Amino acid sequence: MTRRRTIGVALGSGSARGWAHVGVLRALAEQGIAPDYLAGCSMGAMVGAAAAAGRIEQLERWALSLDWKRVVGLLDVGLRGGLIKGDRLLEFFHGQFVDCQFSELPLPFAAVATDLASGQEVWLREGKVSDAVRSSCTVPGLFRPVLREGRYLVDGSLVNPVPVSLCRAMGADIVIAVDLGSDMVGRFAREEAAAPAAQSARRPVISALLSRQRDVAMASQQRDTPPQPSMLAALLGAIDIMQERIAQGRLAAEPPDVLLTPRLGQLGALEYHRAALAIAEGREAVTRMLTAIHHAVGY
Repeated sequence: MTRRRTIGVALGSGSARGWAHVGVLRALAEQGIAPDYLAGCSMGAMVGAAAAAGRIEQLERWALSLDWKRVVGLLDVGLRGGLIKGDRLLEFFHGQFVDCQFSELPLPFAAVATDLASGQEVWLREGKVSDAVRSSCTVPGLFRPVLREGRYLVDGSLVNPVPVSLCRAMGADIVIAVDLGSDMVGRFAREEAAAPAAQSARRPVISALLSRQRDVAMASQQRDTPPQPSMLAALLGAIDIMQERIAQGRLAAEPPDVLLTPRLGQLGALEYHRAALAIAEGREAVTRMLTAIHHAVGY
C-alpha cells in the first residue's frame, strides 16, 4: 500500500502580522487539510505552538479580544537589551496557551532561533515549548535576548524567516509555507501617502511607546521635505527589509510546494490589536491558492 505523503506547514515571521497564521490554519482545517508537522519562526512559532497544543481556537478568541490599550499594557518597556522586555506579553501567552514540554505536544512542532554570538541557525525541538517560542520571537533591539543553554538567542528571522528547511527536516513530504513579508517593503512610503485619519488609527501603540517622537521631528522640517520616521518606525522598517531579503533567498534555495503570501502591508508590526484584519487575510490567502494546495496534497 502506498504511504500517505505527510504535510508540513512552515509559519513565517511577521510580528503582529503573524495573526494571519491563525486564519491560514483555520482555513486549511476547514478544507480537511491537517498538518503532520508545524515549524515556526518568531510570531509563526507562537501561533504554531498554540496550534500544536490544540489551542488555536482559544488563541484566536484572545487575539480578537485585544484592543490597543491592552497591547500597550503587555508591551513592557525595558532599558537593558531591548526597547521592550516582552515579559508580560510572552508570559501571558505561555500561561494561557502553551506551558508544556515538546514531547507532550499532540502534533510535532519546532521553532527556529538565531545564536546572537555566532549567527548560527538554531532548531528548537526539545525542552520547554514556551522557552523555545520566546527565543524565536526575540526581535533584536526590540526584545531582550534569551539565555538558553549558555548562549543568547534572538529572532530566527535573522537566518530563516520562513522555515521550509526545518519543516522538511522534521519529515514533511509536502510543505505549505506562509511568507508574511512579501507586501512589506515600501510600506513606510505608502503609510505617509495615506489619509491622516488612517494614519491616526494605526498610531496608538507606537505613540504610547515613543511619546510622539515622530510628530516632533516632523514639526521641525519644511513642508516639502519627506517626513522623518521615528526611531521605532526606522527600526521596524529595517527589520522588514532584512527579513524579506533573507526570505527571498531562502525560499529560492529551498522552495515549498505551495507558498501563501497574505497581503498585509497596511498592518504595522506592533498592531496586535488588529487581529481580525490579519486573520481574515490569512483565510483569503488560502482561498487564492486553494487549487494549488489541493493539487499538492492530492485531495
